[in-house]
Amino acid sequence: MISLYLAEDQSMLNSALTQILNLEDDLQVLGSAEDGATAWTQIQKLQPDVAILDIEMPQMTGLEVASQIQASALKTKVIILTTFAQSTYFQQAVAAKVAGYLLKDSPSDDLIAVIRQVMTGKTVYAPELVVNMVSAEHNPLTDREMAVLAEADSGLPTKQIAATLFLSEGTVRNYLSAIFSKLGVHNRLEAIQVAKKNKWMR
Repeated sequence: MISLYLAEDQSMLNSALTQILNLEDDLQVLGSAEDGATAWTQIQKLQPDVAILDIEMPQMTGLEVASQIQASALKTKVIILTTFAQSTYFQQAVAAKVAGYLLKDSPSDDLIAVIRQVMTGKTVYAPELVVNMVSAEHNPLTDREMAVLAEADSGLPTKQIAATLFLSEGTVRNYLSAIFSKLGVHNRLEAIQVAKKNKWMR
């Protein structure tokens, strides 16, 4: 069972999300709040597996709560759920090492899927945020990740990429997984498209 905590200042949405999430056999909402300070206090007490946080809330923002969780010894993973697609918020969320960042107009099934994904250690950002906000001047990929992506663009399978770059197949798979997470994509083709669109590679 995945335990959840929900912080959302719109009471109707808070209630609706709680009901939707509790309908899933493997999810349980332990509590909810309509302000950040209450959320932070209760998250420390309840220690949920995942905290789903709105950004703009009274007393403390979701990003401030996320930063507190990151600085603490809590193992709670954070998913930001917001109406705001502002690059500043997104960058702050990445800095706070949130596990997920979704927009509220996403289907509820997407949120449920992301909850399960972050519990397996994945980081999931809404693709439109990454594509729209990551500029050509700010390539989030390391040189080694770019090298792996360049080889993937040549159509080489994982085994040949590993041989070409003198890496193990497992390491190549880890690099690809990191690339997908950073760019908010699901496969090599999408990653290559994002990289070329932003002129990180030709």
